[in-house]
Amino acid sequence: MVFFLLLLVLSVLETTASQSIGVCYGRVANNSPPAKEVIDLYKAYNIGIMRIYDPDPSTIEALRGSNIQLVVGIPNEDLQSLATAAAATNWVQRNIQNYSQDVKFRYIVVGNEIDPNDALAQFVLPAMQNIYAALASANLQSQIKVSTAIQLSLLGSSYPPSSGAFSPSSSSYITPIVRFLANNGAPLLANVYTYFSYISDTTNIDLSYALFTSSTIVVRDGKYEYHNLFDASLGALYAALEKVGAPNLEVVVSESGWPSYDGVAATVDNARVYYRNLMDHVAHGTPNRPNQPIETYLFAMFDENQKGPAATERHFGLFTPDKHHKYNN
Repeated sequence: MVFFLLLLVLSVLETTASQSIGVCYGRVANNSPPAKEVIDLYKAYNIGIMRIYDPDPSTIEALRGSNIQLVVGIPNEDLQSLATAAAATNWVQRNIQNYSQDVKFRYIVVGNEIDPNDALAQFVLPAMQNIYAALASANLQSQIKVSTAIQLSLLGSSYPPSSGAFSPSSSSYITPIVRFLANNGAPLLANVYTYFSYISDTTNIDLSYALFTSSTIVVRDGKYEYHNLFDASLGALYAALEKVGAPNLEVVVSESGWPSYDGVAATVDNARVYYRNLMDHVAHGTPNRPNQPIETYLFAMFDENQKGPAATERHFGLFTPDKHHKYNN
């Protein structure tokens, strides 16, 4: 039977007290629809949460009065300036307080996939602290959480998942951030792509393990059994967090997706299967944290024709820029 992915989106992308699924809206393209049309598309498919990567005024303005929650990012290039308290206060005033009466902000994401060895890494935690302080001054700190989004390359070991640990350079970077998050009741955001793990080691990773379609247990790790790479990846991250003193820290999957074209295993059929299985799966948790739905953000709403350097990065969208959904047959 033909599977209509976006009909599933219509039924699954609902915000509840226990589970949330959102969609990332990237704009690294020169052919994206106008902001109002984008918001209308989110509404049409009952997509209750949007993640954006900078405080784009046209997008935030178009969200006024909607029920769509917003995860707004602070670009990496702005981190150094926001390590100054006055700049952070101005940022919150301009991009949050000016809209907070009728835009539902969920998270502020301070930096995306910062390399601990990058010169910008030293500014992430100070910027997070300053943004939090500015929110607290506006009495918004309970309503809007402050976090950052990491990539799983911060793990120095990940197999088996129970051996998951941050690399030495990553540990000194992430440990104080994790402590800040735990103290303020905020989750850690992590971008999780089984696609990139698969194409980096097709000899040892079966495609079915990356697509949630394996019918057998692939990895046995003590009392945990893993049928898919997504669970194993999160299992390694949970183990790493336990080792730095945060065994109960919530992890939000802030990006996950599969490309439909222009690369190894990048097909419409594989992308359809991945998105379908991902949305089904995150409702039930992982072997490490069963029955705990995982807040997850699909990447991405649209194909982005100016992304790179890999050509596949232009083909992660659920929709084409002319708003046609790609997985309807």
